[in-house]
Amino acid sequence: MPLPDEPAPTAPDEIAGALADPGYAVVPGFLGEATGLALLEEIRASRERGDLHEAAVGRGGEKQVRSEIRSDHVLWLDPADLSPAQSCYWEALAAVRASLNRELFLGLFDLEAHLACYPPGAFYKAHLDCHRGVSARTVSAILYLNRDWTPEDGGLLRLYTDREAGTAGPFVDIAPEFGKLVLFLSADFWHEVLPANRERFSLTGWFRKRDASPI
Repeated sequence: MPLPDEPAPTAPDEIAGALADPGYAVVPGFLGEATGLALLEEIRASRERGDLHEAAVGRGGEKQVRSEIRSDHVLWLDPADLSPAQSCYWEALAAVRASLNRELFLGLFDLEAHLACYPPGAFYKAHLDCHRGVSARTVSAILYLNRDWTPEDGGLLRLYTDREAGTAGPFVDIAPEFGKLVLFLSADFWHEVLPANRERFSLTGWFRKRDASPI
């Protein structure tokens, strides 16, 4: 059954303004509760079926599992075979992509995304989302799906806000609360996922330029 139409409360043009300066945006309640709950149930069901696999680092022939760098489990989404909830997410981000292209002339062409589960204690060391020598990934977009998250649960996204200083500079810590969307310029902002004390779920995507290479 189709999910009800639940538009994001933050206008895409406001997100574009934040990406212009300071280069990142935090949007609480980006998707309605019904869509978020459906996505949460889907990722839990995928985990129970064993569909999630250990996330790798690198690309192409250099891709490998490095648990000392990241220890989450992921399932890539197929844009041609989306569930109703995934379609709502895709359409909401399509509106954001159109605004970013119109306001910031980014030339974003498509979206790639995966479901992610961090078991208790899992983490992702500081990194950039843009692969070395490849500029296709332009804007990172992370939707969090964690109900009743508390400070004691940990699992913060640490976003380093000085583009020149990287991990030596200041940072903001963002709680992975249910329905929150975080966007930032993929090549500019170092970030990491701190260990969580409970399962941590997200739907992570990247807007890419037209010259993107296949995963």
